[in-house]
Amino acid sequence: MLGGLEPSWPRTGAEAVAEQDRLRAYLRLDLDGPARPRFVAGLDVAYATGGDRLAAAVVVLDTASLAVVDRAAVVGRSAFPYVPGLFAFRELPALLDALDRLTVAPEVLVCDGHGLAHPRRFGLACHLGVLTGLPAFGVGKTPLVGAFDPPGAERGSTTPLVLDGDEVGRVLRTQRGIKPVYVSVGDRISLDRATALTLALSPRYRLPETTRAADRLSRDALA
Repeated sequence: MLGGLEPSWPRTGAEAVAEQDRLRAYLRLDLDGPARPRFVAGLDVAYATGGDRLAAAVVVLDTASLAVVDRAAVVGRSAFPYVPGLFAFRELPALLDALDRLTVAPEVLVCDGHGLAHPRRFGLACHLGVLTGLPAFGVGKTPLVGAFDPPGAERGSTTPLVLDGDEVGRVLRTQRGIKPVYVSVGDRISLDRATALTLALSPRYRLPETTRAADRLSRDALA
């Protein structure tokens, strides 16, 4: 399943920051990604209360029908302490394990998190992209960094998410009058395409169906 770089698992915060800096050079931000992907995967992780036990879930949807065509979940322990900006290192080993268990290969990964909209411009979606070799982006429920103006109330309205003068993401209203989501490129896909795909995956609810399905599976696996 994996066609990207070999993962490396740091033991300290300093090593983790250095690894993010090293891998950032491998990002392919010049690629648009597939125009009409058939299979798109949602990735999410649920945590047990008061411990480091977690469940990582990957659910593959057919974009035409939004039906689930494959799924995998892995229950384990977080692989790294909680450190702001280094959250990906807690979840990646289990997520990569779950991806390896799929029988239907996704063309795009959509994670519950961020990509370039990150203090070091290397969030979970970036990390997933370079390690898997797949187009990846994040859809966050709340912003991690950046400034923005609220988008219009209509479905599909957007505004730029800006960090240090650069557009690192897009604030997208997926449903009229509902709080927006925060779309951020990870690797090998353009922001325009990631935004359009997020909207297509969100016909009825605020969050895309990929995220909703992965969230359900991770919680069920943890229980």
